[in-house]
Amino acid sequence: MHDNEASVLSNVIGPGVIGSLPFMGRWLVGSTPARRIPSHGTDMFGVGYAIDFIAVDEQNRSSSSTSWRTLLGTESPEVFYAFGMPVVSPVSGKVVSIHNGEPDHEARRSVLTLIPYMLGQGNRIRKGPKTIAGNYVIIAPDNSDVFIAIVHLQLNSLVVEKGQYILEGQHIANCGNSGNSTQPHIHIQAMSGTDFSITQGVPLYFRKFSQWNKGESVRKTRKNAFPDADTIVSP
Repeated sequence: MHDNEASVLSNVIGPGVIGSLPFMGRWLVGSTPARRIPSHGTDMFGVGYAIDFIAVDEQNRSSSSTSWRTLLGTESPEVFYAFGMPVVSPVSGKVVSIHNGEPDHEARRSVLTLIPYMLGQGNRIRKGPKTIAGNYVIIAPDNSDVFIAIVHLQLNSLVVEKGQYILEGQHIANCGNSGNSTQPHIHIQAMSGTDFSITQGVPLYFRKFSQWNKGESVRKTRKNAFPDADTIVSP
């Protein structure tokens, strides 16, 4: 999907949608459809083409510190750069659904905590979409019949309301660690409907962004593309 030549006069590329990166600064690309589809190993909850971004520093670290808890236990989400960072709208459009009220739980980098967390995945799925998505904003982009959801947002950080018209680049909330998240990150996905229980994932391409490999200084400009896994990107 590199350098798709489709027109950017519309938000739509074929069955997908196009927007801008939902942040400023430098972020590490995690799960992405550039690596595999479905990107998160499942089509449930509309995550088939979802993309994860983790804020990093100049040394490509997601946190400035480590402790015994990093290896053996859970950590406060506040130790991660992404936590509390502004999330901006990738498109202009209408806010069609929001949810707030889910706590930002402890983060996990330790294998000792990740394994039991993963074993509890089935129970979280049975509890429903709010347990998986956490706090979220769903946007209906202009000139499109699909929707964009940004999930795992910080509790009480939403600054938009249902029914509000927002502009591309407008601050909508802050990055959090709510829902099915092991450390603070931005999870963004396009989907066919607003009900996570029955929606289908849809490709979401980013109009223009810089991408480079970790440890390298040479950046390339990507257009109308999925970002590559394990690379650093910025608007």
